[in-house]
This record gives sequence, structure tokens and C-alpha cells, in this order.
Amino acid sequence: MEKLQYISQGSSLEVQEKNIRKALDYGAKCIQVRWKNASEKDFITLSEISKKLCADYQAVCIINDHVQIAKDVDADGVHLGLKDMSVEKARYILGENKIIGGTANTFSDILQRMVERCDYIGLGPLRFTSTKEQLSPILGFEGYGEIINSLKEKSIEIPKIFAIGGVVLEDIRQLQEIGIYGVAVSGQITSQPSVINEFRSILEFK
Repeated sequence: MEKLQYISQGSSLEVQEKNIRKALDYGAKCIQVRWKNASEKDFITLSEISKKLCADYQAVCIINDHVQIAKDVDADGVHLGLKDMSVEKARYILGENKIIGGTANTFSDILQRMVERCDYIGLGPLRFTSTKEQLSPILGFEGYGEIINSLKEKSIEIPKIFAIGGVVLEDIRQLQEIGIYGVAVSGQITSQPSVINEFRSILEFK
């Protein structure tokens, strides 16, 4: 599984599409389509555009929250928040071969997501981020370390955990040392898409 996800950003359809195209142009191989305040019509349009673009660039297209839209546009998967549809129901709708990721904020959330058989877990936030309303408690590097150590102490195999929430390029090595699998990035890639290859080379190196 690709270790870098770009979480799309933008307050209009045009800006969202432009940012996704830029990320793909600069080498992103996994796009999570996220647009919280969009109308359903606009989000469907963006999802259709994103799926086609990702197919053209041989990249993975994951839809945030909207399971039925993910199915309708034949996206590669969906990312579910803790208060969204259950993983079990999403799996039933999408089928066994689609990627299902789930958000987590605590050790018990991680265990829940593992029981639910998520393909990957987005654990965060690392630090404050303005892209997310109703932010969960900030974990910081210490919080990630405590969660990974708790898994190790209980001899639980560490799942594919992605750090989310204000992640920047300089964080990668420290996150890898802790035992984090990958990162989901929005702000830095939106403002500076040229960093994508650096992200990917550091992530794939280990």
C-alpha cells in the first residue's frame, strides 16, 4: 500500500480539482477526496473527476466518508471517521476488494479498527490543523509512541497506521522511528506540491 496519501483541499470544485491535478502531476499515487462543506451534487462531480484522473495517473482514489458515492463512481476505497458508517456495512456495500480506512484517536480506537478489519488506520491528529473542524485531542509524537508501545507490550501486530493532522516533511523520520507506516498530508502538499517526491522517497526508503 502506498505510504503517502494526499487529502484534497479547496473550498470550490475548481480549486479542489486543480489541487488534485497538481498533486498527481507531482507524483502523488494515492488521493483521498475530502470536501466537508460541499453540496452532494458537487461532491459527486468531484468524485467522478477524481476517479477518472486517478485512473489516468495510475493512482489510488479513496473517497472520504461517502460510501455510496465511492461505490457509484467505482473508487478504489473509502475512509471512514469514527462517527461514520460502520466498516462492516461499508464492506458489504463496496465488496471485499475495496480499500477501507478508518480514523482513530486512541489506543482503544486502534483495537476497534483492527477488529473491524480496516485496511489501514488514520491515527491523529499529530498537531493542530485548521483543515478539520471538531479536532480530536492532539497526540503529538509522544502520543503516537505511547500507542505503538502499548501494541508492542500486548504483542499485537502493528497495523498499517498513517499519521494525520498537520504532518509535514520534517516529521517523517521521527514518525518512522516510532513505527508509523505512512502519512496523510493536506496543507503542505496543497501549498507546495513539489515536496511529494521527497515525501515518497523518505517513506519508501524504509
